[in-house]
Amino acid sequence: MSYRVFVDGQEGTTGLRIHEYLAQRSDVEVLRIAADRRKDAAERARLLNAADVAFLCLPDAAAKEAAELVTNPNTCLIDASSAHRTAAGWAFGLPELASGQRELLRRSKRISNPGCHASAFILLLRPLVDAGLVPAGLPVTASSITGYSGGGKKMIEQYEAGGDVRLQAPRPYALTLAHKHVPEMTAHTGLTTKPIFMPIVGSFYKGLSVSVPLHLSDLKDGTTAEDLQSAFERHYDGERFIRVKPLRDPGTLADAYFDVQACNDTNRVDIFVFANASQAILMARLDNLGKGASGAAVQSMNVHLGLDEALGL
Repeated sequence: MSYRVFVDGQEGTTGLRIHEYLAQRSDVEVLRIAADRRKDAAERARLLNAADVAFLCLPDAAAKEAAELVTNPNTCLIDASSAHRTAAGWAFGLPELASGQRELLRRSKRISNPGCHASAFILLLRPLVDAGLVPAGLPVTASSITGYSGGGKKMIEQYEAGGDVRLQAPRPYALTLAHKHVPEMTAHTGLTTKPIFMPIVGSFYKGLSVSVPLHLSDLKDGTTAEDLQSAFERHYDGERFIRVKPLRDPGTLADAYFDVQACNDTNRVDIFVFANASQAILMARLDNLGKGASGAAVQSMNVHLGLDEALGL
C-alpha cells in the first residue's frame, strides 16, 4: 500500500530532512508544492487534505493556521513546531513515553512532535517520576548542549559563514528562563514544578546532550544510583531506539570526556547515569535533527500507520 505524504514547510531544516527519510521508501508518495505557490493557502489546503499524513514544519503561528486548513478527517497531522505540544486533543509524538502511548498515536489524527531538548529531558525524568524515585514537586535543573543546526537556516548560515569569533565558544541562551520547550518538559514528565533549563549552542553542526544533576537525598528515601539505573532499564526494556548504557559507563569514564555527537545520523537515544554515593548526573544524547526532530516525526508516522516503527530510519 502507498501512502500520500505532504510536508508543509519543505524547505526548512526539518522538512528537508524528512524528505531525505521519505526518499528511501517505496511505500510513500510525496506530494510537493510548486515553489511559487508555497504561500498560496488554497494550494496548501488542497495538498494537506489530499495527504494521508501531513507534516507541519512551520513556525508556531503558521502551524496553527495550517492545522485549521485541514477538513479531511482522514488526514493525520504531525506538527514539528511547539504550537501543540501541550494542547488538548493532540497526542505527544514520543512512542517511548509510557505504556499506551503507541496506541494513542495509532488512534490520533493530531500528533505533536517533541522538541529536541525536551525529548532528551523527558526520556530522563519520566521513568523516574513514574517509578516514584523523583518526587513530582522536586525542583529540577537541566542544561543542554546542542549543535547549531538546531537554530535553523539563519543560524546555520551564521556559523558557516565564519568570521565571528564569538561563535567559536559555546553560547548559553534562553537566559529569560522561558525556553519554549519548558512547558512540554513539565507536562510530559509528570513534574509539577517547572525545571530551570539552560541550553547551550556549540560550534558543531549537530548532536545534543541534556544533563540533569540530582542529590540522591532529594529523592525517595534510600534511593541509590543502582535504583535509577534499574528504573531506566525496566522502562526502556525492548525499545529499539533507546539504549541504556551501563551505570557509570566505563567507556565514557575511560575517555574522561562525554561525546555529544555519538548518536549523530541515527534515531537513537543513549541514556547514562553517572554517580557517587550521594549525587548523580543523568545524561541523554541524541541527534537533534534525527530523534530530536525529523526522525521522531517519521517514527510517529510509522506508528500511526501501523508500519514497522523503524521503517526508513
